[in-house]
Amino acid sequence: MKTLEACYEINLNKVNFIERKQRITHPKTIINGPSKVGKSYLIFDFLSNFKNEDYIYVDFLDMRNDKKEIEFELDSFLRAKKIKVLVLENFDFSFDLPYCDNIIITTNINKKIRGFKNIFIKALDFEEYLLHDTRHQNTIVSFNNFLKYGNLSEIVNLDENKRVQRLQELLILQNKDATDFEILKILIENIDEKKSIFQLFNTLKSKIKISKDRFYDTCSRLQENNTIYFLQKYNQEKANKKIYLYNHSFLNVISHNKKLKNEFSNMIFLELIGKYSDVFYLDNIDFYIPKENSAIVAIPFFNSFLMKNQLKKVHKSIKENNIDKLFIVTISNEEKFKLNDIQVEVLPFYEWALT
Repeated sequence: MKTLEACYEINLNKVNFIERKQRITHPKTIINGPSKVGKSYLIFDFLSNFKNEDYIYVDFLDMRNDKKEIEFELDSFLRAKKIKVLVLENFDFSFDLPYCDNIIITTNINKKIRGFKNIFIKALDFEEYLLHDTRHQNTIVSFNNFLKYGNLSEIVNLDENKRVQRLQELLILQNKDATDFEILKILIENIDEKKSIFQLFNTLKSKIKISKDRFYDTCSRLQENNTIYFLQKYNQEKANKKIYLYNHSFLNVISHNKKLKNEFSNMIFLELIGKYSDVFYLDNIDFYIPKENSAIVAIPFFNSFLMKNQLKKVHKSIKENNIDKLFIVTISNEEKFKLNDIQVEVLPFYEWALT
């Protein structure tokens, strides 16, 4: 039982944990979410309530661990050691779960089991990012770093000269081979664009050898664990969907081509899905929230005088959908004005995200 003995000796009670908006509150919990968003740290927080001898921590991505030993010996090991908490990181549900008072699982599989609570963890929102950013006390400085380097907790306090390299490493690590990486890459390159999966497949097929089934299956898996999102047009299910990613900064680390509007919109989208279950897009409207009857337009650098034509198009969509609130989210601009009979509030992202 070398593997299980080694896993049992792991002491995680001294790991420094910074508060997140979600916590493990149920004794049997399945945690799902994309790579490196902080799933493990929620577990470390939960384990801090127990003595070291009360839990066993098993990571199925640790190449030192013998999976056959775990499968056949785990149940008897739990009983022999009177273990109260079983943690299974990166579990694939390839064998039946043993009995234990508390079972905490992280997985990339969308699995539901009777008696278990499912929670989804996404990367840091801006409010959480500010709590993690111990280097800066200035909200604007923190925002600039958030925009440039993204929302992953391990990047926040990393030396700036190492951040791009680490983000590139994280991108590579979450793909099982070069083909998976190319699929994820083309999705990243098209964030905030209205593209069909078929269009993206044809584009990638002209560059590498790949089957349609492989492309579609990989996209489905990435969507299932919320690495990517497809945003639907309101009341038009067959219209092309907009593509978004769980970390807006990945676009900046795979290309020197700057697409600030796309990254900025992706950043706004991630804030919205943390607050609302139904978010859509409309013609000339980046985000529409029916529950609030409000619209959001992402314009990094806004000038009401120079953008009269764009505002006319926005107003047309607002009137067609009977929307009564419009927010224009910017990098630094702030003002209020009337667009015909609609009240418009222009806010910098760091104010809008914290309201």
